[in-house]
Amino acid sequence: MEYIVICLVALIGSGLTLFSGFGLGTLLVPVFGLFFPIPIAIALTAIVHFLNNIFKLFLVGKHVDKQVIYRFGLPSILAAFIGAYILSLITDMDPLYSYPLMGKEMVIMPVKLIIGLLLMFFALFDLIPALANLQFDKKYLPLGGLLSGFFGGLSGNQGALRSAFLIRANLSKESYIATGVVIACLIDISRLSVYSKQIFASYEHFNYSLVIAATLSAFTGAYVGNKLLKKITVKALQIIVAIMLFIFAILLIAGLI
Repeated sequence: MEYIVICLVALIGSGLTLFSGFGLGTLLVPVFGLFFPIPIAIALTAIVHFLNNIFKLFLVGKHVDKQVIYRFGLPSILAAFIGAYILSLITDMDPLYSYPLMGKEMVIMPVKLIIGLLLMFFALFDLIPALANLQFDKKYLPLGGLLSGFFGGLSGNQGALRSAFLIRANLSKESYIATGVVIACLIDISRLSVYSKQIFASYEHFNYSLVIAATLSAFTGAYVGNKLLKKITVKALQIIVAIMLFIFAILLIAGLI
């Protein structure tokens, strides 16, 4: 069952994120979280996310805006490292609260609470019109890189903030997509350098064939998305994803999953 669910989400999410600027990490973290502990789910998502972004570079890489990479992407690298390091610190913290439910002891862990709140926050970018249209002046690109990188390292979800800043960079549609892909790769490299300790320490919990299957599904989604770039609309799907993300975040915060 996990193969079907994760591969399908990777396929759809990769197609969405190609032209929305975000989506794959937002989708994969909660889905992987259904089958793995949250820290491992975030690390697995980062691996699939990074490999998929490398593939997308071959599709749209020629349209990259180097100046935006310098002003936005470089600050995001350091911030992503800090966010990933903080995640490694809070993973082993003691439970905040526990309560009985239907004969079981539900435990609210700090890492689940933080990640749940972050997922809810990013879901708001699709659910609230004022946030959906949020834009920032080009002079704030370095600040956007810091915020995007930090939340990317901490939760694996930085694309919404990245899109909010890059949308004001006067880029063409193709350049906007390509530049976002390069920045996402930089953040992935930074946070994977921190997650690698968790990956090696928990290698027995990893299903490598599942990671390969999810990555290939993501490749397929990116390829199809590139073909449909000028035809498809993702607004309705983004709202559906945000609602599902909100539900998962509530369950995560409540210690139900």
